[in-house]
Amino acid sequence: MEELRKLEQVQETLSFMQSRGVVVSSSNNNDDSNRFLANLILLLVQPSGKLDMTEKCSLILEYVPKLSASFLEEALPRLTQEGTQVNCFRSGFVNENDCGEVLVGLDGMQRANSTLEDFCRSYFMFHGMDANHPQAIFKYLPVLSFTESYIYQLDSLNEKIVNMPTDGVTVSERGFQEKAYEKQVSKLIDILKSDPFRPLVSLLERHGLLTERIVEEFRCGEEYWALERKLCCALMTKKEISVKDVMGAIHLKSFDYRVLNLILYQLRGEEVNDLHMEFLSISEFLVEISDDL
Repeated sequence: MEELRKLEQVQETLSFMQSRGVVVSSSNNNDDSNRFLANLILLLVQPSGKLDMTEKCSLILEYVPKLSASFLEEALPRLTQEGTQVNCFRSGFVNENDCGEVLVGLDGMQRANSTLEDFCRSYFMFHGMDANHPQAIFKYLPVLSFTESYIYQLDSLNEKIVNMPTDGVTVSERGFQEKAYEKQVSKLIDILKSDPFRPLVSLLERHGLLTERIVEEFRCGEEYWALERKLCCALMTKKEISVKDVMGAIHLKSFDYRVLNLILYQLRGEEVNDLHMEFLSISEFLVEISDDL
């Protein structure tokens, strides 16, 4: 939903710019330029201390001429987090000594918090557990938190791709010329196309927690991210959206809840209750529609 809201803001800004004659109607040749300008305007209208609009414009006029393509290319790896995150994943997401230490960042853990809280409140009851008892939560929290944080790190990478004009192919195949930009996009896409769950699968397997159903849910996660990229790319390029793709994405989106639930069954040494899983699958579908609405 957050990404869709961002896309909506960009589209509204583009329409406003066109109505004022700032840019011409979008075409294949200027879509990227117009989108860049729209994002720049959205940045400029955001509050920034005590600066008013006149002061912001004066700063732009004074400092933009001092910037160059080479300056921005040099600044990119220093001023963004992509370089660190990409390097972490490119190394297999496991340390060089291959001791099985999968790296999870603070950002992923923070983003996972709301899902973990919701999972405890909504799913523990199906395991006969009380989410109000700290002992019940903290006994299984390390594995559940680690798993969800890892998934959110992958989700963050996918969101970066969603904001880029690509539907899953490399940037070079789409003809983009910006070298630094192309390098970052290609790395992010490669990460999500090269068995991104492998380190997590290996870790769960070593701890005796992996099942074929969990592996299948990881496949659902990869399929969901691919659909998300496809749908958002269609929105950004004003292409027709398939209702089948939308429904498929909604069905797949809660794969992380199902992963956590299946892991909890393993942690408790219990057989999976298929009736509960079927009920929760329908509940997850309705909740996703409700959230989107």
